Amino acid sequence: MEGHLVMSAKERRRKSVFDEVQEGRMTLREASEKLGVSYRQCRRSYGRFRKEGDAGLVHRSRGRPSNRRLPEKIRKRAVKRYRERYEGFGPTLAAEKLAEEGLVMDHETLRRLLLHEGLWTKRRKRVKHRQRRERKEHFGELLQLDGSHHAWFGAERPRACLMDIVDDATGHRLATLGPEETTEAAMRVVWAWIERYGIPKAIYVDKKSVYVTSREPTVKEQLAGVKPKTAFGTACAKLGIELIPAHSPQAKGRIERTHAVYQDRFVKELALRAITTIASANNVLHNGFTEQLNTKFAREPARAVDFHRSVPKGLDLADVFCFEEVRTVQNDWTIRYQNRHYQIVEDNRPLPKPKDKVLVRTRLEGSVYVLFRDKPLRVRLLPMGELRKRVKARDAQEPPAQPVRTPPQRPKPAADHPWRRSAVPQAAQGKATP
Repeated sequence: MEGHLVMSAKERRRKSVFDEVQEGRMTLREASEKLGVSYRQCRRSYGRFRKEGDAGLVHRSRGRPSNRRLPEKIRKRAVKRYRERYEGFGPTLAAEKLAEEGLVMDHETLRRLLLHEGLWTKRRKRVKHRQRRERKEHFGELLQLDGSHHAWFGAERPRACLMDIVDDATGHRLATLGPEETTEAAMRVVWAWIERYGIPKAIYVDKKSVYVTSREPTVKEQLAGVKPKTAFGTACAKLGIELIPAHSPQAKGRIERTHAVYQDRFVKELALRAITTIASANNVLHNGFTEQLNTKFAREPARAVDFHRSVPKGLDLADVFCFEEVRTVQNDWTIRYQNRHYQIVEDNRPLPKPKDKVLVRTRLEGSVYVLFRDKPLRVRLLPMGELRKRVKARDAQEPPAQPVRTPPQRPKPAADHPWRRSAVPQAAQGKATP
């Protein structure tokens, strides 16, 4: 037989056994036992070997297209559509998008097609040694929270930050897009999670100043035995949520891998829809896109008990996710906050006295509330005109300032003052006197 013949290891071993049978050194019964096949199968294979030679041992389907092979027309159509719309997409995501258009094929089939056409390259995954941490067993036992800064609308447009939160046990996720990774953005995504699932037991965060602070505790905090908290940490403490700071990005690898999913799939989804604004992007996130990811990637927890707690009755989450600062009541029953003055109305009960401390609470939508002994106070924002009148009236009632008197300067003694006379000239003058 001319040309080359490709044989597998199994076929080469069968040839060596049949050579011994042909030379009379082995019977077909012994050959069947050595090859691990039935006697009838061994006899059929040996018959093809004697009739066709080595080619009779080669599998009949080798070199022939599979009966399950996609028609060439569909294969070319898939490659053409990939070039037109999905170039740069990974094979898995591209196969999902093509399936939505009616071109259904396995992602491995598409990957081989793209490799053959030079539209995709093999990517070597370098393995790094990490100590494995098992998933938490309960839904809501631990959440991972982080922000992903990325060019979500393309390299030519400003970067934005995706605030992403994912459950460690199940992989359920929730995300919202904003300009920066701020305290307000972190509060809003946790707030949305609580409204949907409940209050989690703990949240895993990094050491950004949004989540944890490195400042020294105040005297009041030292006396109370509490650690300094950020505004986000204070909100979590109100709900009994434990904040766990991570010491490295690998420690919260689940949220980092979730970022990679969004940076791949979400960026391409925005490009397909020609979306370039944060508001429109959030509309996509909150209306089906995140749920599709949960359906595809989320899993059932190891244990069925849900660790989420329901929000206490009567608790308004707007009073939890807010900014709080302490202010001192002035002698005219006003407080100053963010360069504005608020007048405490007289009919408040209880009415704070001057020098008392009140709590100023700013909600995320911008409304300001003043509380004294955990009860709201009625206040009135003073306009700038009234404030100037008060300052003028106060200045008019105060007595005029007395001029500052400078202490009189001590006169310097004259050159011939006795204090300046030296003892040596006096002694010499005394000796010269008869």
